[in-house]
Amino acid sequence: MNDKKTIRTLAAELQAGTTTSVRLVEQALERIDAHRAAGGAAYVSVDAQRALANARASDAARAAGNAPSLLAGVPVSIKDLFDVAGEVTAAGSKALADAAPAQQDAVAVARLRQAGAILLGRTNMSEFAFSGLGLNPHYGTPRNPLDSERVSGGSTSGGAVSVAAGMAALALGTDTGGSIRIPSAFCGLTGFKPTANRVDLTGAVPLSHTLDSAGPLGLSVDCCTIADAILSGRQPEQDPVALPLAGLRFGVTDDFVSDGMDDVVRQAFEQALTRLAQAGAQIIRFAFPELKDLPAINAGGGFSAAESWTWHRALLQRAGDKYDARVAVRIRRGAQQTAADYLDLLAARRQLIRQAARRLSVFDAWLMPTVPVVPPLIAPLQASDDAFFAANGLVLRNPSVINFLDGCAINLPCPSASGLPVGISLCGQHGDDARILQIGSAVEAAGLEK
Repeated sequence: MNDKKTIRTLAAELQAGTTTSVRLVEQALERIDAHRAAGGAAYVSVDAQRALANARASDAARAAGNAPSLLAGVPVSIKDLFDVAGEVTAAGSKALADAAPAQQDAVAVARLRQAGAILLGRTNMSEFAFSGLGLNPHYGTPRNPLDSERVSGGSTSGGAVSVAAGMAALALGTDTGGSIRIPSAFCGLTGFKPTANRVDLTGAVPLSHTLDSAGPLGLSVDCCTIADAILSGRQPEQDPVALPLAGLRFGVTDDFVSDGMDDVVRQAFEQALTRLAQAGAQIIRFAFPELKDLPAINAGGGFSAAESWTWHRALLQRAGDKYDARVAVRIRRGAQQTAADYLDLLAARRQLIRQAARRLSVFDAWLMPTVPVVPPLIAPLQASDDAFFAANGLVLRNPSVINFLDGCAINLPCPSASGLPVGISLCGQHGDDARILQIGSAVEAAGLEK
């Protein structure tokens, strides 16, 4: 793609005639071919012929004066969790590999298609979206394009790699406990997790209907804002209103979300806070001790175990031997939860959301390291269940807080002295999506690297 340009830049070049959709798609396909030839596992399937045909149609429509959105003619990738008409939705698993092709597009996919986006193919993922690391024993593990010995993050692992390596301009992902923000943080991208009910998930394989959300991974906040407007069925702004950073109140808590933070992340996060303060933002430290109750609240597996068990129990009985054992064991924890356990979980969530509203209402956004550690090395995680589960729990801990609180958050790349990718999250409460995107643009414009 003309070397990883933003959606707005690509749209301007398409409109000016300095590039074409066919050229963008050809460039993306060339990179995908090279990636796969080198053993890369970002994509599980690519429909090159249909993508090129749609690109030719997009160029013809533009020549006739019809470009329905800024995404028109732009190549995007789709997580293997979403239905695409005529394709099998395997959700990163062999257990669904022989399923019938989807009869129609998922709502999110249909909205991208209606906006004129060119669908390149399906991206790899943690099986059934049940991991923050991105390992997949069935289709290969998408490696971090910034350091091939490290994970790319999950569960939208292939989607993140597709954008970071220039194999798509945008990726459609899902986020149940960090599955957009973790791979964005690990691959140096911007990723937006909206409030759960903002994007219709009809036609997507569920993990937890309580916690699931769908959103974009891209190169900038503006890319995510454009995509979010389309995915949520809202009208995108052609000229987003700039928001001054000076005077914004950012809450930062050192309890829970800072536990176990490595030195690279800590230094990068504190430097980012210093930069924001220099730009005029108020950094306000506060305590949020109730978060320390979360491990006990979710000790039985939480919503993901209970609700995934409901969906998977028949499939596990029929094809359990085809599952990743590390995924199956967590899904089966849901069988141990009683109705009373589930009702207690709902009550605990309502209580924590009320407490969060009281603590966060005085801030424009709540800031935290998206992940408290740099991307882990792949080899130790493949070799040891203990290492895998310890790392998985740690990388999911911070972003999953926002899903539990039914909030929204955007990850921004945050430079580190080591050169390893680090992410900072700007978090808001339920329905604060537009405001968080606007604040994200202001923070991005301030330049965390300065």
